Amino acid sequence: MIKLAIDLGSSVTKIFRIGSGVVLAEPSCVAVASGTANVKAIGEEAKRLIGKTAEYTTIVFPVFEADIVNEEMAAIMLSYFLNKAGVTPKLARRAEAVFAVPCGAQDELLDKYYRLGEKCSLGSVHFVEVPFLSALGQNMMLSETNPVFVVDIGGGSTNIAAFSLDGIIAGIGLNIGGGNIDSGIIDCVAEKFNLKIGLQTSEKLKTTVGSLYTSDNETFVVNGRDISTGRPRSVAVSSPDIYDCVKVFADKIIEYTSMILAKLPAEVSASVWRGGIFLSGGGGKLIGLDDYMARALQMDVTLADEPQMAVILGGGRTVGNDDILETVRIDY
Repeated sequence: MIKLAIDLGSSVTKIFRIGSGVVLAEPSCVAVASGTANVKAIGEEAKRLIGKTAEYTTIVFPVFEADIVNEEMAAIMLSYFLNKAGVTPKLARRAEAVFAVPCGAQDELLDKYYRLGEKCSLGSVHFVEVPFLSALGQNMMLSETNPVFVVDIGGGSTNIAAFSLDGIIAGIGLNIGGGNIDSGIIDCVAEKFNLKIGLQTSEKLKTTVGSLYTSDNETFVVNGRDISTGRPRSVAVSSPDIYDCVKVFADKIIEYTSMILAKLPAEVSASVWRGGIFLSGGGGKLIGLDDYMARALQMDVTLADEPQMAVILGGGRTVGNDDILETVRIDY
């Protein structure tokens, strides 16, 4: 039997196959002919078209803020990714798959994932909440007596939870993620420099000069369109220029983390304070976020070695171990 883990992210879809490891990581987007369902490109090829398409091409994001908002395109996209990873529709019928789902996922969302599995011909599907997979992907030793605390920041969602093998003690799935920083940077550059930039440019700014260290002063030259004249123009954007919009996002994550910490029973709280917070997800790579959170919360914050891969690696560990899967999967 083929065993797969699938992290269908708002920004990136990742697939893990037992025996091969992570076999795919591509943008979760589809380019279609405007007004039709005719697919022109998927994944990396579709992302390269963002901001460069004519009016007859539309970029579709089937997953938005951890919700499958376009089931038809999600099925087309995932089928393409599975086939690209060597799992043809014929092989998929013999596949067992674990889907990463948000903390506290309701039946309505699980129904969408189940239908997606059917449309992609997957033999059987299971659902596991992101915090569990993040912890397992960081090789944590989970038990029923030692709770851990995870903050996983994806492109369109954030999962915050304290949990043990006995289940989630307190947690929340938020519809905010690294994409919110990208949008904030677009608005910031427009306001400060009167320059319109695209999504890919703002993402590049976030990863190169976005920082929560007030002493950082990295600079990156971006190209855009002058809002007043409509003509192309370049400006140098520095870390201090976008600090405020980066800080707003970090403060929001800290606000919700504090809220979950405050809900914990005394014994659990003491254990979590000793163990600290484990930070994962692509958004966790924001420069200085771990130190900023540690100062604000007055507790240790440990960033995963490969933050963006923690969940999918945890999925691989889960689907490859029947005992772990039986313990952490959602009864559906």
